[in-house]
Formats: sequence, C-alpha cells, structure tokens
Amino acid sequence: MSFWKISSSLLFLLLFLACGDEDPSRQFAIKFDTSGKSFQDGESPGISIRNSSGKEIDSVAYFLDQVPLKVDQGRISLTAQTLGEKTLSAKIFCEGETIEISREITLLAGKAPELYTYSIINTYPHDRKAFTQGLEFYQDTLYESTGQNGASSLRKVDFKTGEILQQADLERQYFGEGITILGDRILMLTWKSKTGFIYNRKTLDRLGSFAYGESKEGWGLCHDGTRIYKSDGSQKIWILDPQTYSETGHIETVTNTSVFNKANELEYVDGKIYANVWQRESMMIIDAASGAIEGVVNFAGLKNKVTQHPELDVLNGVAYHPERKTFFVTGKRWDKLFEVRIEKKD
Repeated sequence: MSFWKISSSLLFLLLFLACGDEDPSRQFAIKFDTSGKSFQDGESPGISIRNSSGKEIDSVAYFLDQVPLKVDQGRISLTAQTLGEKTLSAKIFCEGETIEISREITLLAGKAPELYTYSIINTYPHDRKAFTQGLEFYQDTLYESTGQNGASSLRKVDFKTGEILQQADLERQYFGEGITILGDRILMLTWKSKTGFIYNRKTLDRLGSFAYGESKEGWGLCHDGTRIYKSDGSQKIWILDPQTYSETGHIETVTNTSVFNKANELEYVDGKIYANVWQRESMMIIDAASGAIEGVVNFAGLKNKVTQHPELDVLNGVAYHPERKTFFVTGKRWDKLFEVRIEKKD
C-alpha cells in the first residue's frame, strides 16, 4: 500500500474518532450520592450532573419515564405509579444548547412485604391426576385448567365432591396453563405455543384464539373487570385489553430489596393480585396498580396433608369465592382441595 493511501486511511480514522467525540451528551452524566442503580419508591437521593465539557450549565430538568420530577436542595424524589425498571433522563440547558442524557434505574417497593399464614376451613376431594394450572369460581362452580402435553384440559368441577361436570380437552401439541372468566367467555393460556384460547363458559365450546405479544410465555391469568393480567415467568405481569386480548402494558413485581420473577397462577381480589410462587409453598399479594409485593403467604405444611405419591407436584392453583370470602388452593396432582382463610402472621 502506498504512503498516500496509508496517510489517507489514518486521516479518515482520526476524523471519524474526532466526530464521535463531538457528541455533547458524552461529556455529561447523571450522578447520585449513593452507589448502585436501585432505589425504593419515595426515596430522595442527592443528584447532580457530571460535567467534563468545560461549559457552564444554566439549568437541568429531570424526568422519570418522561414524567417531570422536582429537585429540592439537590435531592430528587423518586416515585412512580408503577415500579421496576425505569429510565431517568435529564435535559441540560447549557450555553444555548439543550442536551439530553439518561440512565437506567430500578424502582423498588417502599416497604417490606408483610407475612401471612393460613387456616384450613374445609377440605374437599380433588382429581389426583389433574396437573392443575388454573382455578376460578363462577358463582358456585369451580373452573379448572390442567397442563401437560396430551393431558391438558378445561373443566367444570363440583368443588364439594370433586366430580368433573364437563371437560374440553386440548390438542396434544398444547400445554395448558391459567384461565380467567369474563362473563360468558373463558380465556385459557398455553405455555410455550404463544397462543391463548377463548371458550364459551356454558358449553366449553372453543370460540377462537389469540396470539401473545411481547410476553415470553403463558402462565397465569386473572382480571379486575376492565383489565386482564397475565404472568409469563418473568418479573412482568402483562395487562391485556379485555376485548382484543392484546398486550397494552405491564407492571413489574418487586419487593423493597429486589425484582421478583416467579409469579405463576393468579387471582384478583380487591385491588390485589394473589399469585402462586413457582416451585414454592407460598403466595404473593401484589398491588395490581404498582407491582409492589405487599405480602407473602406461607403455605408450608399444606402439601403434607395430601396423599403422598411419586407424581405429586408443587402447590399451584388459587381461586377466591366472593360469597364465602375464602380462598381455595390445591396443587399439581393433589387429591385434596383446601378452602382456607388467609391471616396476617402475629
């Protein structure tokens, strides 16, 4: 290669690097007076702008997910309607320029979850072969979905006797997951097929299907009358439109110390989502608006009260009976269904 070609190449490279350095946002950064990227809701850390530009900053405006934040004596109040991963951005007004920078933070719950336990009110028979994925009451009838390829089904059940009153089976390629009931419709998820099904509540005839959006998988479902909530095995609980079943947003489940990603079967009661914790004998009580985990129910010992056998699996399935004001819980291949009252631990 000739000297001129080498010189031209070096000149181009130097010009390219110089142009890259001209990006003014690289000369500024958001700084906190604490280390780490996690903060509790309502926390007020000290905040400032690192400035290596040599220019004088006239003023700074801060935003959390594009919502303006107030600064008081160098401290910023971090609060939001929903918790989890957030983008903190700053608009820097500097010698006639407006420069925008951002950094990612995690907004956690403002206080630790309260601890709850349970008392058993009644015990009822339950199909020992049912790999339970979803439970929900409509009036006094229990609806149940089961999983496993080749064994997945949607059922109407007499909860007092355990009798299966009606059943619709899924095709072998589908692994059934959670359900929820909206009037005369039942929505049922599948695990990894990115497909949900719509059923007639009275006949259990399949009416159609819907596709998932950004959510990874199908785990649990519940609704508050205007919004459907869907867990997918991540820290996100997705919000679905009740008419189109499309994903319109999400909340993230967090404690006061960390993001939590094990919400499984869901039930909605009075502004709270009750969620089985995957692979654990416990249930979370989640604020449906913010995602804060406000309580944890310890169901330790419940599994020991069912018939022990080689195929016995984990606690899963929660349904609230509004007239009785009690919860019904069971597990995968459990031969008992428990009616329980959830009580705050002393």
